Amino acid sequence: MAVKDVKRVGDHMSRAGLAKAVFVPAAVIIFTFVAFALIWPTGAAAAFDAINDSVIAAFGWYYVLIAAVFVVFVLYLGFSQYGDIVLGKDDDRPAFSNFSWYGLLFAAGMGIGLVFYGVSEPLSHFTSPPPGVEGAPDYLAEQAMARTFLHWGLHAWAIYIVVGLAVAYAVHRRGRPVSIRWTLEPLLGDRVKGRWGDVIDAAAVVGTLFGLATSLGFGVLQLSSGLDSTGIADPTVSTQVWLIVGITCVTIFSLVTGVQKGMKWLSSTNLVLSGAILIFVLVMGPTEFLLSEFVQSIGAYLSGFISMAFDTSAFAGEAGREWQSSWSTFYWGWWISWAPFVGVFIARVSKGRTVREFVWGVLLVPASLTFLWFSVLGGSAIYRELYGEGGMLNADGSVDVEGSFFTLLEGLPGGKIAIFGAMILIALFFVTSSDSGALVLSMLSTGGDEEPVSWIRVFWATTTATVAIALMVSGGLTALQTAAILTALPFSIVMIGMMISTLTALAHEHRRQKTASREEFVAGIITKMGDQFGLEPTTTEIDMRATRIRWRRRSGLGDTAASAAPLSDETGEMPTVRPSVTYRELGTDEVETVIPNEDDED
Repeated sequence: MAVKDVKRVGDHMSRAGLAKAVFVPAAVIIFTFVAFALIWPTGAAAAFDAINDSVIAAFGWYYVLIAAVFVVFVLYLGFSQYGDIVLGKDDDRPAFSNFSWYGLLFAAGMGIGLVFYGVSEPLSHFTSPPPGVEGAPDYLAEQAMARTFLHWGLHAWAIYIVVGLAVAYAVHRRGRPVSIRWTLEPLLGDRVKGRWGDVIDAAAVVGTLFGLATSLGFGVLQLSSGLDSTGIADPTVSTQVWLIVGITCVTIFSLVTGVQKGMKWLSSTNLVLSGAILIFVLVMGPTEFLLSEFVQSIGAYLSGFISMAFDTSAFAGEAGREWQSSWSTFYWGWWISWAPFVGVFIARVSKGRTVREFVWGVLLVPASLTFLWFSVLGGSAIYRELYGEGGMLNADGSVDVEGSFFTLLEGLPGGKIAIFGAMILIALFFVTSSDSGALVLSMLSTGGDEEPVSWIRVFWATTTATVAIALMVSGGLTALQTAAILTALPFSIVMIGMMISTLTALAHEHRRQKTASREEFVAGIITKMGDQFGLEPTTTEIDMRATRIRWRRRSGLGDTAASAAPLSDETGEMPTVRPSVTYRELGTDEVETVIPNEDDED
C-alpha cells in the first residue's frame, strides 16, 4: 500500500499530508508539559520527584522484566527458522556494505549518551556500588564495568531490534509507509488505519520526542561542563539554554537549506572523532591494562548476566529503589523511549538484510564497540583511582557526572586539545541527532511520508529544543531521567504488541515458504521423473526368481506360506520374469500379489 493510498484512509490526513489525529494529541501532551515546567519550575521539579518515586515503586519490577523479555525474544529470533527471510524482496541486496552499516548502527544507537556516560558511569558504580555489592576494590572495579555493560549492551540493542525489525518488515517486505502503526497490522488488521493506529503513532511521537530531548539535555549538560573546564563559561542554566538555542539554530538552517550531503558529512565526522578520542585515550593511557580489563570485563558481564538482568534491588529497601531509578530503570525507560527513533533509522538502512543478519548484526557489533569505548574511557578513570594519582572524584567522594570526561582528558598528555575535540564531537552529535530526530518525528506525524515538508521538520526540531529547555529549567538531570522513564511506560505496551505481530508475520511467511518449497519440489520431480516419481511399470525384462507372495490383512487367517517357482528351469537357467504386476482378490481378508513367470498362462 503506497503512502498516498494510506492518506486516503479515513479523514485523519490534512491536505498538507499532516496526520491531524496523530499530530494534535501529541502536540497537546507535549506543550502541556512544557507550559507546566516553564511556568511553575519549582512545582514541576517536585512533581517529577514524586512521580519518579511512585513509578519506580509501582513499576520498577516491570521495567526490569520487560527489558529481559525483549532480550529473550531477540535471541530466539536470532536462532529461529525465520532467519532466512529477507527484509525486502527476495532478490534485494543490502544497500550498504557491512562496514558502513555497522558504523551507522553505532552512531544512531548511542550518540551523545556514550560521551556523557563513558567515564562517569563506570566510575560511579565503582565509588557507589549497587546495594548488596561489596568486596575488595579490584572486585568492585570489575563489577562496575560489568554493570555498565549491562546497561549499554544486549538490553539496549535488543530493545532497538524489537522496533527496528518490526518496522523493517512492514516497510521493506510488505511495502507499508514508515510508521509505527503498520508494525501491528498482523495483530490488529485494518484497525491500524483508524483510531487504534492514531493512538499508537501518537504514543510513538511523544516517546521519541522525550527520548530525544533527554539525549540532547545530556549533551548540553556536558558541553557546558566542557566550557567550564576550559574557562570559557560557567555551567549555569542560562548557559545551557543558550547552547540549546544556538545549536538548534544550526539544525534548523540545515533543515531549511536541505544540506543533506552536509549532514552525512557531519555523521561521518562524528565517527572519526569518536574513534580518534578512543585511540587517543587508549594510547596515552595504560594501554596493556585497558586491553586486559576489556577482556576480563566481558567475562564478568557474561558470567553475571542473568542475575544482573533480573536484579530489582528488592531486598535493599529505599536505597535500592533510589539506585534503580537513577540507573537500571532509567536506562530501560530511556532505551524504550528512544527506540522509535533508532528503530526507524536502522530499519531504513537495513533493506535487503535477512532477519538473521539484522538480529546478530545489530545485537553484537555495536554492543562490542560500546564495550570497548567504556573499557577504555571508564577503565582509564578507574585505573587512575586505583593505581594512579587519583583526582577523578569531587572533594566529598562523589562523581562529577557532567565533567568527569573532561577531567580524564585533561590529565593525559595533549589533553587540552582533546577536550576541544570532545566538545566539537558533542555539538555535532547534538546537531545530527536533532536533525535525524526531527525527520523521524515528521514521518510519524505525517502517516509515513519519507520526505515531509520543511516546516514540519522545523517545528519538531524547535519543539524538541523547547522540551529540553523545560527539562533543564525544572530539574536538570533528575527531570531528564524522569521524563524518559514515564514516556516509556505506554510505549512498552506497543512494543509487546510488536513482538506478537512480528512472530505472527514471520511464522505465517515461513509456513508459506515451506508450502511453496514442497510444491516446487513436487513439480520438479514430476517434470523430470513422471507423476509416479519413477515407480511406474517398465517394459524392461529383468532376470530374477519368479515369486508368488501372499499377504493377509489379519494374522491367523488362512495359509500364509508363499509359493515360489523353481530356482531354475530344466536347462538349469534362471527364468525370465515379466515385470508387469496383477492383483487377485482372495477374499475379504487376503490379497495375493502375483509376479508371473513368462511360462504362466494368462
